[in-house]
Amino acid sequence: MDFEIREDRERARGRRALSRERAAYLRLVQQGLSNKEACRIVGINLRTGRRWRNGRNPTGKHMGALPITSAAPRRAWPLPERDRANSHRRPGAGEGVDPRDRARAGRASSTISREIRRNRHPANGQYRPHAAQARAGRDMRKPRRHAQQRQPRYSAPMVMISERPAEADDRAVPGHWEGDCIIGKNGTSAIGTLVERTTRYVMLVHLPIDRSAERMRDALVETMATLPAHFKRSSTWDQGSEMGAHRAFTLATDIPVYFCDPASPWQRGSNENTNGLLRQYFPKGTDLPVHIRHQLDAVAAELNFRPRKTLGWESRAQRLTELMTACL
Repeated sequence: MDFEIREDRERARGRRALSRERAAYLRLVQQGLSNKEACRIVGINLRTGRRWRNGRNPTGKHMGALPITSAAPRRAWPLPERDRANSHRRPGAGEGVDPRDRARAGRASSTISREIRRNRHPANGQYRPHAAQARAGRDMRKPRRHAQQRQPRYSAPMVMISERPAEADDRAVPGHWEGDCIIGKNGTSAIGTLVERTTRYVMLVHLPIDRSAERMRDALVETMATLPAHFKRSSTWDQGSEMGAHRAFTLATDIPVYFCDPASPWQRGSNENTNGLLRQYFPKGTDLPVHIRHQLDAVAAELNFRPRKTLGWESRAQRLTELMTACL
């Protein structure tokens, strides 16, 4: 062979054209050798040989490639600059392609005419190579929005957890709640969960149909209406789509809603812990709408009357009763 096969293949030599290796590989394959044997003889990676023989599908990082059937394959699209210049000398060039241009391009007249018609400017008829590149899938650049141009999560601005009153952080003042959803089968059903930060008291939100923003808003308004005013100071949620109507909820209940930072479940630690306990009653992958309001209340009551070490072995309901009595 007229090329050098490296002895030390552990040391990278950088990217370089393998035209001679490719030609030798194709000759060996045409002689009937397997891909593995041809790659061993030429000294290339098995994946390189398969890509030369079979082509490659487009991915997020690489462009697609047709199978290579010759040592020096031609580019199919777009036309080379010289052929473009010759092919669109007339603005309306279409069926009448100069045979000399066709011979130089190595393509049929109909192929050249079709490519010009598809990618020429609609006003002046000039050939647009960038249009051909985009149509051929060669424009691999993806648009990126600047940070200040990103679309907001909700239509109404979010108030982040950093702006929540300090009294909610040390759990000294009751009435600050954490909210979330436990998701059911196929992600189509859910049960809303509310946990009070001071007492860890649990309230379950019945969502019999879906967890859309409007249904979550109405269910939260109905659930929070059972609480006295001094136990409705704030509510903290993640940035799930179910809280898309948070502004309407605040207007209806006068309860401000604060949002955790992205991917920060520990900022709602009491709620996350309770969700884990609730999975004993509502396992993952089950259909949650089958549970009626009465069943949800029974589960919440069982959790609220269970003694908790973090509360000095008092139950959530007992601690809540003590605080409500002290506020009278």
